[in-house]
Amino acid sequence: MTQPESLRDAQAQAKLKHFRADVIVVAAYGLILPRPVLELPRDGAINIHASLLPRWRGATPIERAILAGDRHTGVSIMQMDDGLDTGPVLMQEEIPILEDDTMGTLRDRLAELGAKLIVQALDALQAGVIKATPQSAEGVTYAAKLEKREARVDWRKGALTVNRQVRALNPSPGADARVRRVELKIWRCATATGRGNAGEILSIGPDGLCVACGEGALVITELQRSGGKRLRAADFLRGFPLTAGERFDAQ
Repeated sequence: MTQPESLRDAQAQAKLKHFRADVIVVAAYGLILPRPVLELPRDGAINIHASLLPRWRGATPIERAILAGDRHTGVSIMQMDDGLDTGPVLMQEEIPILEDDTMGTLRDRLAELGAKLIVQALDALQAGVIKATPQSAEGVTYAAKLEKREARVDWRKGALTVNRQVRALNPSPGADARVRRVELKIWRCATATGRGNAGEILSIGPDGLCVACGEGALVITELQRSGGKRLRAADFLRGFPLTAGERFDAQ
């Protein structure tokens, strides 16, 4: 069965009914299942959600956790209901967000954890030894879809904030910056000490470009010119030399 555009369609629902499933498992589907679909399987529908619900309900929980500077995240195995990630939780496990985690590396670790937990949850559900716990009404946050404007680096912000932005948008869509009217993607960076005007290149060394932020500085270690390849800073600068004192557009 190919993935239907919508499960609100009667024909798609009829196809699902044909399977006579005991349970439906959903991961990264992005849409709320309609009530007729939720009622088809004996044990309902279960969602593998990449956050510690009720924190970061919605479409982009991994990106939002990094952007917010969360120290931990995890996977929630949730019984689906009519709401947006509002159903009771069957199982949950926490993992740390590492200082160098990107959206890609954190997603991979969460996917591995989710695969382990869903097997455990389904076994427990079949054995009748698992109980769904309603989500707390406190601590609810929503992970809204990323807007295009959120990819643009604002150098007036602190280095920690920009660093989180770069990590949260790697591998897609990438953090946008501009220098000499040329559009760039910043893929990897690290916080550093330094002071200067926002967006000013403070120094260029073997580790990369050190750029001043509103507070602190960033060392850019991997970047990409529009239409080009992702390159280490040293390789990038051979084809696009920059000098200390030049400035990225502030935003």
